[in-house]
Parts: sequence; C-alpha cells; structure tokens
Amino acid sequence: MVELKENLLYFLDDKPYINMTNNCSNRCVFCVRDQKEDVQGSNLWLNQDNKKTKDYIDQIIDNSKKIESAKEIVFCGYGEPLIKINEVVEIAKYLKENYPNLKIRINTNGHANAIHKKNIAPLLSPYIDSISVSLNAQNEELYNRISNPRIDNAYEEVKRFIRACVEEKIKTTASVVNNVPHYQIDTARCEKIAKSLGANFRARDYIPNGY
Repeated sequence: MVELKENLLYFLDDKPYINMTNNCSNRCVFCVRDQKEDVQGSNLWLNQDNKKTKDYIDQIIDNSKKIESAKEIVFCGYGEPLIKINEVVEIAKYLKENYPNLKIRINTNGHANAIHKKNIAPLLSPYIDSISVSLNAQNEELYNRISNPRIDNAYEEVKRFIRACVEEKIKTTASVVNNVPHYQIDTARCEKIAKSLGANFRARDYIPNGY
C-alpha cells in the first residue's frame, strides 16, 4: 500500500492552512474528516502526530512564494490546533517575523484552556490577528449532542475561552454550522450569546460532502 504524503501545510482556494494535529477533544457530527479523506486533494491524516516546529517551518519555506501572495494563513486541519499550543505560538511568531503583512487566524473548538489547565489566550495575543471558536449550539444539551466533547463542562469552557480571547483584544468570532441534518440550531440565540461574550458571530452552511 502506498503511503500518502502528509500535508502539514495545505491550500484551500489558494489560502494557506496549517494542519497541526489529528487529535481533537470533540467528535463533531459535521466534521469534514469523517466525510472524506482529503481536502481538495490534500491528505490531512498524519502518519505520526509528533511533528516539530521545524517540520512546519520547512514546509512554509518550501511554499514561501504562495504564502507571500496570500492575505491570511489559518491554523486549521483534521484536529484541534491548540492542543499543540507551544508549536502554534512558535510558528505564529516565525510567520509574524518573516511575513509581516500576513494575517494569522486560528480555528478552534475552544477547549484549550481546559486542556492546558491555564489561560493560553495571552500567549496568542502577540501573534494571532483573529480566532474563530466553535460555539456550535445555543445550549449545553445540544452542544453535547453535536460536538460529542471529551472534556467536562465543555460548553461553559468554550464560552469562557471566547471571553478570554476577547479580553486579550484578539478579533474573536463565535461560529455555528447551519443546516446540519437532525439538529435544530437557533442561530438568533447563538448570535445573542456571542454578542454577550463580546465576540462577533458567524453561521456557515453545512457542507455534506466536504471540501
């Protein structure tokens, strides 16, 4: 069997994304990783989930011309990027120093403070321009059904993380996925929750067959 190339860095509609890990503290019903094995032809399953900062920087250097022409780079892959908080901070620092015009965003499930048992938002604020946090639902019961979290009190942890990012003056957006089959998400209530936490709000449509 041919081993597929690992993609630590991949492109979606010419925008660069960084695939930090395959580990995640959620198992969301809408997750693209359960729908197909690739994102626009890029295999995001890592053969070994022990990559170092240098491994990512090497791929960034190899794709430097494409990154220089991009407006934004996003930490988002087949797992929760902030599980690897130290590597994320190191890579983001490298990007800020070498691509000063490039905006840096993180897509996260919002569990990082609970996972690391400390507030990691201050570590992000010097380097991260924006962060999108998966609120996913208007209440804890529906959140648990949609997200299948593996941490305790996950919904409240997500809301606390959103507020922590806002307090660090990171541009913060709370997001939900619309039109997920069999789940009734009240986007108006979700938006109200986001605003109460000081965050922006975004509802994106469910993509049934992935990207």
